Amino acid sequence: MDHDAALLDELAPVAEELVERHLANAREWFPHEMVPWSAGRDFVDGEEWDPAEAPMDEAVRSALFVNLLTEDNLPHYFRTIDRLFGIDHPWGAWTRRWTAEEGRHAIVIRDYLTVTRSVDPVALERGRMAQVSRAEVPEPETVLDGLVYVTLQELATRIAHGNTGRLLDDRRGRDIMARVAGDENLHHVFYRDVTSAALEVDPSAVVLAIDRQVRDFAMPGTGIPDFGAHARAIATAGIYDYANHYERILCPVVLGHWRLESVEGLSPEAEEARARVLRYMGRVAKAARRVSERRQAATEDADQDTLALV
Repeated sequence: MDHDAALLDELAPVAEELVERHLANAREWFPHEMVPWSAGRDFVDGEEWDPAEAPMDEAVRSALFVNLLTEDNLPHYFRTIDRLFGIDHPWGAWTRRWTAEEGRHAIVIRDYLTVTRSVDPVALERGRMAQVSRAEVPEPETVLDGLVYVTLQELATRIAHGNTGRLLDDRRGRDIMARVAGDENLHHVFYRDVTSAALEVDPSAVVLAIDRQVRDFAMPGTGIPDFGAHARAIATAGIYDYANHYERILCPVVLGHWRLESVEGLSPEAEEARARVLRYMGRVAKAARRVSERRQAATEDADQDTLALV
């Protein structure tokens, strides 16, 4: 039995408990009840989308576009997680449940965007075709790399969805993004707590995986058309940036929950990896401070401009 298979076997009782916890905490909800259908109307043949019908900051529109197309890439995420975890209980049970919940996210966000005309539906469909056809998703090589990555990614997704919703003027849109973010948080805590259990089993291997995944972390979505431009707009608006990444992901998870600085029984290689990732996090902290300072300065300038107009 190889290392990954042995690890999955040893962690199976923990995973089973966490699946049961997830099912107990997961709230049943229905996309059709959340979408404001009465706000919609038919699209006439040849009609061009008009952003004035749904006025909003273009960074928020970028976030909605990227958030949905990221959810649309679910078939390829499933492929990756299924390859890592396999179909045996409870891992297969988790993967199937996770897939069903993620699919619901794409349904409700797409219906909302289409009904409210918040995003160009032609660009959205072309983006979906391009994204899914390219099949660009992270491909962690080991179970531990996969667990660490999805722990960080699910929390990052929760933050991005939540921040996007808070910037919407429409209450129904805010409710939808909050509901999706709530699901993503439950996914995050499943992976986070499985990884915590793995730290008890093989701390050195987990720390090596943390080092690789933290230093190379990137949100999924590279296959989305114009992803770089959308990502810059999203960061500038504070929806997801260095400050969010450091303050709301790396610190609470890597330093807080996993207690990287105090993990014991590490191999020399893992000790080097711990030092390396802590140095990297120090650099991210500096970048996060610069981002926060720039945003604070911009806010103060805007406040001064407002006062000048009063």
